[in-house]
Amino acid sequence: MAAASPPPPPTPAPTPAVTLPNSHTLFARIRLATSSDVPHIHKLIHQMAVFERLTHLFSATESSLSSTLFPTTSPSPPFHSTTVLLLEISPTPFPTTTHSLFPPITKSFNFDLPIADPDADLFRSSPNNAVVAGFVLFFPNYSTFLAKPGFYIEDLFVRECYRRKGFGKMLLSAVAAQAAKMGYGRVEWVVLDWNVNAIKFYEEMGAQILQEWRICRLTGEALQAYALN
Repeated sequence: MAAASPPPPPTPAPTPAVTLPNSHTLFARIRLATSSDVPHIHKLIHQMAVFERLTHLFSATESSLSSTLFPTTSPSPPFHSTTVLLLEISPTPFPTTTHSLFPPITKSFNFDLPIADPDADLFRSSPNNAVVAGFVLFFPNYSTFLAKPGFYIEDLFVRECYRRKGFGKMLLSAVAAQAAKMGYGRVEWVVLDWNVNAIKFYEEMGAQILQEWRICRLTGEALQAYALN
């Protein structure tokens, strides 16, 4: 009688399929704003006024922004007067461009979920089906203690759907890098005391929150009264 054949080797257990999380890539670019960006800048400032509960102080128009930010007579070069950097977001990479005064800064971000932008059509920017997601506006000031110029950031704003994703850090870093490149001594700005998210963000960026300083401001009728003297 023939010997029984050995039993077949056990079938290897199937390797479980590995499900990778969906990755949604967005490309960000920071560039110098131009006069053609004024409509977007105006809408961003209005959204910022709504967020800061200060719409009663908002009186800027596209015309007044255009004439003061981008004057046609004797314009000053960027970074030596009021300067605006725009943050744009695109689902595709931005084309390589050069600018003698400020080469655009680009970076890619990966998210587990797509970002829903309800105002995408209002902030559409060409090319690449990009949208304007935020801005930073700043201008030179001077420190007598350091005997060096610096930058004062008047506004830094990212639209709500793009917050807490690294885009604000990208904007602030762009201003700080430019100040360091130019040999400036500091970058300053103010923050509303109730905006705890912004305060925490700035502290994580390495900024000191100076509790002992208070803003003094002359504006409106109080300022105009001096014109009569």
